[in-house]
Amino acid sequence: MKALRVLLIPFLVVAVIAISQSIYVVLETQRAVKLEFGAVVDADVEPGLHFKIPVVNTVIKFDARILTLDAAPQSYLTSEKKALTVDSFVKWRVSDVEKYYTTTGGDEERLRRLLIQRVDAGLRNEFGSRTVNEVVSGERDELMDKLTLQLNSIASEELGVEVIDLRVKKIDLPPEVSDSVYNRMRTERERLAKELRAQGNEVAEKIRATADKEKTIILADAYRQAEETKGNGDAIATSTYANAYSKDPEFYDFTRSLKAYQSTFRSKSDILLINPDSDFFKYLDDSKAKD
Repeated sequence: MKALRVLLIPFLVVAVIAISQSIYVVLETQRAVKLEFGAVVDADVEPGLHFKIPVVNTVIKFDARILTLDAAPQSYLTSEKKALTVDSFVKWRVSDVEKYYTTTGGDEERLRRLLIQRVDAGLRNEFGSRTVNEVVSGERDELMDKLTLQLNSIASEELGVEVIDLRVKKIDLPPEVSDSVYNRMRTERERLAKELRAQGNEVAEKIRATADKEKTIILADAYRQAEETKGNGDAIATSTYANAYSKDPEFYDFTRSLKAYQSTFRSKSDILLINPDSDFFKYLDDSKAKD
């Protein structure tokens, strides 16, 4: 009994190991290829639980999700022979598992190198046939759509992957060119700013001159009208005084004398030296007032 148990335990261990080596699971987010002594016997294993023969069969799994290939910035020449530094990325996923395996051996890094080569060639050809304005703004969307279709066709046929999208993140001038371009732009803006300020000062001077002229004219007209009004008032006053004097000369002299007295003796500190017999005191002297 004890000998049987000793023999049974190793058998169970071997059985457990064999079973564990015979079962494999393919997730929904994975694609897999099944090999038999290195040859493909199942090009696209469905997601789920599967069995294989240990040692004889090998299962290689790949990520079936959409992946991003972020290429390093590269320099390209446009049709104007102007250098541009382009930073791009590619969205891709495995479409033909067997072709992907036979081409890359399941090495994702190798796939990245091959895909980058094709992206670089496509961008270089397309940028070389277009101007800076076309690749930056004018035809950028059309260029990306065209390159995506071309790259997808090549990648599907040669690498077994589907290119979902190809986009340019950024387009820059080379550093040695950027500084000179920015300096030229800054100089141009400063020149334009000075020109606009000069034009503004010219307009301001014209406005000030016009305002000063209008001010002088308005003051002259106001002074003329004031003098005319004052002259008319003086004429009316003189006429009124003359009419009043002609009606009662004595009363007119009396009222004028009272005003003169009021004005002369307004302050107590004033001293006036004058002949008492003067006509100034005519209405202060009763004897002269009766005459």
